[in-house]
Parts: sequence; structure tokens; C-alpha cells
Amino acid sequence: MSRAPVIARRELSSFFYSPIAYVAMFLFLIVAGYWFTDDFKPGQPAGLRVTFEWMVWVLVLILPILCMGLLAQEWASGTIETMMTAPVSESDLVVGKFLGSYFFFLVLLAPTLLFPILLSIYSRPDIGPIATGYLGLILVGGLFIAVALFCSSLTRSQVVAAVAAFGILLLMTVLPWFASAKASLNGFWRTVTDQGVMARYVDFSKGVLDTGNLVYFLATTAVFLFLTVKVMEARRWK
Repeated sequence: MSRAPVIARRELSSFFYSPIAYVAMFLFLIVAGYWFTDDFKPGQPAGLRVTFEWMVWVLVLILPILCMGLLAQEWASGTIETMMTAPVSESDLVVGKFLGSYFFFLVLLAPTLLFPILLSIYSRPDIGPIATGYLGLILVGGLFIAVALFCSSLTRSQVVAAVAAFGILLLMTVLPWFASAKASLNGFWRTVTDQGVMARYVDFSKGVLDTGNLVYFLATTAVFLFLTVKVMEARRWK
């Protein structure tokens, strides 16, 4: 994967020339700041649990839009053909696109580090849950980007890619969250709930570092990246 870092740098720089990226960052920070005011109220526990959980819901909407053109735009413009005839493997392309998007996600997340700083100035927050909460967000972001990248590899339409990614992420977040209301009544619903992204992430926001949750996010991200590589290999020979 010697070409992946080059592709990652190219992809990262392209975000800074995209108005969509700035709009996504603006919306994410506005919503995160709004919910931080709920955590920052006098009498509230000195933590970011509410903010962290709402950040995940915002990412369900933001990341499909941010990543919809990762491969779909390349297919639509025809630049993918030039790229694939160069000495670049499908793995290089997919990993490079993923890393470039992932680094921009970290840039998007970086301004929220102001929140724990403000908490530290006016209170004595427990650093453990805040650190694990950010770790959980980093893992969730990686999974969501991998899903969006997979959907972008399937079509030339950025809109279709965004809608497909949004639909998959809804199934991974909203459906298990809805099922939690019925979890005590039916073993099937309990299984669905336990495999949901929010159920896995809540432990991080509470300060619980569970190896099973780490494996879940890393393995699921790897599966979607693997599927994306296979889609690219299949489309190369069409």
C-alpha cells in the first residue's frame, strides 16, 4: 500500500477546497455547541455525556454527505479510469480515500476539545469518561466513513451514495435504539439492541472501556473496507 499515503494527502487537501466540507463542519460544531450548553449548566455533572451521544446522531447525517463523492465522483468524472490504469491497487485507493476522509474527520472533531477545557476551568471533570468518549467518537467516525465509502463505490451518483449510506447508518443506529424499548419482551429485539452502534458507544461515554466494543468497531470498519475493495476489483474488470 505504498500509494495509499499519497492518495490520502490528496483526498485530505481536497476537503479544504470543498464548500460542502465547510458547511458540514459548521453544522456539526453548531449542534455540538448547542448540546454542550446542556452539559455546561450549573448543577450538572462535570462531563460531556449528553454532548457525546448527540454528536453520534449528527454524524449519522453529516458523514454520508461529507463522503458521498469519495468514489462516486471519480466514477462520474472518469478520473477513476486514469487512476486505475496507473500502478495503484484497489487496496491503495480504498485505504487512501479512507485515511484522507478520516483525517478530515479528526480536524472536524478537534475544535470540540475546547469543551473539556472549559469544563476544567469552571469545574473538576472526570477525565476518564471524557477520554473514552472521544475514543468512542473516533471509532464511530471510522465506521461511518467506511460505510459511506462502500456506498460511494457502488454508484456514480453522489446523491444515491449519500442516501444509501444514510439508510445503512439508520439501520445500525436508529433501529437498535427503537428496539431497546422492546428488548425486555423479546429475545430477538434484545439481540438487535445489543449490536447497535449507540448501545456499543454508550459504554465509552460512561467511561467504560470494553474490549468487545473495541473489536466490534474495528472489525465492522474492516469489513466495510474489505467489501469496498472487492467492489472496486469487480468494477475494474467490467
